[in-house]
Amino acid sequence: MGSHILVFPFPAQGHMLPLLDLTHHLATNGLTITILVTPKNLPILSPLLSSSPNIQPLVLPFPPHPTLPPGVENVKDIGNHGNLPIVNSLARLEDPLIQWFNAHLNPPVAMVSDFFLGWSQHLADQLGIPRICFFSSGAFLTSVLDYCCRNISLVRSQDMTVFHELPNSPSFAWEHLPTLIRAGKESDPEWKSVVDGHIANESSWGWVVNTFDALEGEYMEFLKKFLGHGRVFGVGPVNLLGGSDPMTRGQSVSGSDFDVVGWLDGKGDGSVVYVCFGSQKFLTSDQLEALALVSGLEDSGVSYVLVVKPEQGGLVRAGSGRGVVIKGWAPQEAILNHRAVGGFVSHCGWNSVLEAILAGVMILAWPMEAEQYVNARLLVEEHGVAVRVCEGPNTVPDSARLARTIAESMSGDKAEKLKAKEMKNKAIEAVKEGGSSLVDLERLVKELSSFSQK
Repeated sequence: MGSHILVFPFPAQGHMLPLLDLTHHLATNGLTITILVTPKNLPILSPLLSSSPNIQPLVLPFPPHPTLPPGVENVKDIGNHGNLPIVNSLARLEDPLIQWFNAHLNPPVAMVSDFFLGWSQHLADQLGIPRICFFSSGAFLTSVLDYCCRNISLVRSQDMTVFHELPNSPSFAWEHLPTLIRAGKESDPEWKSVVDGHIANESSWGWVVNTFDALEGEYMEFLKKFLGHGRVFGVGPVNLLGGSDPMTRGQSVSGSDFDVVGWLDGKGDGSVVYVCFGSQKFLTSDQLEALALVSGLEDSGVSYVLVVKPEQGGLVRAGSGRGVVIKGWAPQEAILNHRAVGGFVSHCGWNSVLEAILAGVMILAWPMEAEQYVNARLLVEEHGVAVRVCEGPNTVPDSARLARTIAESMSGDKAEKLKAKEMKNKAIEAVKEGGSSLVDLERLVKELSSFSQK
């Protein structure tokens, strides 16, 4: 039996799915895994548990929190502002975990936990096992976030932060910094514990980042220099690693019975723009109107697929029949990989970014919150695989301008389209035999396998 590893994901789609993909690869490579979840998140593990006898769930009750409605155990059920209370609730699992560990005949020899769960560094220290910190997002964002947490008072006192220590000395306006940095009050112990958790990540045994060299090589090098050791592993895009089929991700059913793939089959190559803002963002009715009714999309003359929250479906109707509106969950990877899709209006959440790269589809960037401005910067300025169409969580775009940008971006062979296709090839190279991500995965498995019972 391979070394026993405890995996502890953070219950938000963008965090959980990549770590479950990594867990799948660790189990495939002979490691024995216990994966910690709370009851409501157990169904998300179904495909993973049925794929490998090496993986067992450890289900612990979700500790209640005064600001969380009963029954909420995942960020998708409450939105981005649920991150802080959920992190702080999960921190109360420390004692039950220690009891479980001490009672176990073959306890884990290492822990892999999400970067939002920085408090689990303290837990690993108490248990006397190494902790590996998993970053579901990219290395550029990780570098920015880390600097902000270490210099929190300075960053919060200025309108513009210049990151002198990072490659290319990028600068970000206050409102473009990660939401975590801007959202909290210094006097709030819950916010402070999350910031402290990020700093605690620096003392973990190693970092695993869902990225690849061609996309973020210089930031990966920076992280190694910053941490003072080489135990930084770039294993992205993790859902494609090792040539395995990606796990069935997210939910299994679409919000509608509409056959979107069949609809796309009837469209010309690269002629459709796909519009989706991730699992946490609710568009305002004004934004929906600017996008769909008056409409940036209708007036662009481009065919489109627009995804909205089920409860917002009533606000949207497709006008000319050139577009379709999906209410609820959409099969994003299948849509992006369809030959008819040539552009993706996206908030630039990291999972969406990687899925677009893997599909070779140009991103039309509309960053809104969290880490999205940092990701947009990487794609637009540094790699030229994306075009900015709008920014801000509450911005209502000028429909005419939006229509023009979409129409221009989608027409002909724009440089960004060609670069997006090149980046796709580099991503696929990274996960093949001898590619940077597969080499790093093999290095990680070897290290984890060498940890043994004390």
